[in-house]
Amino acid sequence: MAEKKKNTFIRKMMAALIGGLVLGLACLLLREHLLATGQGAIWNTINNLLFQDITKKEGLHALGLFYIIGQLFMNGLQMAIVPLILTSLALAMCSISDADKLGRIAGRTLGTFFLFYVFGCTLAGGLAYWVRSMGMFDVTLPSKAVTAVNKVAPYNPLTTIINFVPSNFGAVASVNTRVLSIVFVAIVVGFCINKLGPKADTLRQVIEELNDVIQMFLNFLINKIGPVAIFCMITRTFAAYGIEYLKPALTYMVVTIIALLLYLIIAYPVGIFLSTGLNPMPFVKKMVKVAIFGFSTNSSAATLPINTRTCEDELGCDHDITSFVLPMGMTINMNGTSMMHMVAVTFIATASGINLDLSTMIIMGLLSICAAAGTPAIPVAGTTMIFTVMAGLGFTNEMCLLGYALIVAINRPVEMTLLMLNVGGDAATNVIVCAKEDRLNKEMYFNEDL
Repeated sequence: MAEKKKNTFIRKMMAALIGGLVLGLACLLLREHLLATGQGAIWNTINNLLFQDITKKEGLHALGLFYIIGQLFMNGLQMAIVPLILTSLALAMCSISDADKLGRIAGRTLGTFFLFYVFGCTLAGGLAYWVRSMGMFDVTLPSKAVTAVNKVAPYNPLTTIINFVPSNFGAVASVNTRVLSIVFVAIVVGFCINKLGPKADTLRQVIEELNDVIQMFLNFLINKIGPVAIFCMITRTFAAYGIEYLKPALTYMVVTIIALLLYLIIAYPVGIFLSTGLNPMPFVKKMVKVAIFGFSTNSSAATLPINTRTCEDELGCDHDITSFVLPMGMTINMNGTSMMHMVAVTFIATASGINLDLSTMIIMGLLSICAAAGTPAIPVAGTTMIFTVMAGLGFTNEMCLLGYALIVAINRPVEMTLLMLNVGGDAATNVIVCAKEDRLNKEMYFNEDL
């Protein structure tokens, strides 16, 4: 029965993804045809009925059915981010009573994250520099592309370290942009409960029951509402996607997506094989649906529940280690984001006439890792953080801002692709740490029926 339900869910997810892509691209072509033939009023009617963002001024009288369904689904997922991380990570800290073991698990987790980061930045930076040297990033930026550039205020990416410890728990718990601080609070709470022992049994039970409630809610949301919502979101993404600035930035998009897919295919399977000696193919096959879900929702946080379930129920990962590694990875392990930063900033600098050398690329990589680690696990956050890396390098002149605006305008497909790396890296690290700790159920890992 469980196998039948799993296969049904996978089929629904694939149908939603493929159906959304087909309908979305069809709507994109229809829109371009209608606009080219002077029938823009017809497209405006379709857009207002299905795709329009009803929270904007132009959506005042729109229905926006696909937008509403997608937003309700994403709001439901994001509502659970803070309590899910707080409860799951606190319970993981409670369960690991041996301080030496906890330190070893944390060290292996962070070490693996860092190695994946370094390899990703090296691959993306090397490919971007080669493409730049071939002259393929020499483009003319469209001066009227964007009049208002959405960016964060310049700041040193190393402030991520300071923000790890919150000054006000209530403030960080009320937003989804300070997840790293929630991780710190969860670790402290779990560690203290662990040390207090029986004295804290009541609090431990409350956290366990709250975690059960959150898991039940997320299972319902993902299994019952997820396929429909993903179909709507994918369709709307491509239907409302502007192509007016696609050509000048097409090389950036292609190079970035190629780098991301190469990393996805090579880095995680090879990392698992070299670290554990395990055949990585079961990992690849079982992670397909998680990658699809991450691609569709464009949110690491939204993918955490299905990633957790796949790691524990199909890959044979230990529950306690999974509860520690995945929430931590969702927060600070953003391999795809750092790779996108490397290609994007190289493209922006080249298009703006700024010379790049090896030392600048190395600094770019370090800044990108810090910025990616501090990126909120929500849609579009990674694109916004490109400006942080630019500011750290001093790339803030008018031409650079124009290039940044161009990236913001066309980066949605890249953001969707890199999410597969972010969630895949978390799961790969989890498998590696569990195997190193001898807490991986290898029979379950190799079982093709799961």
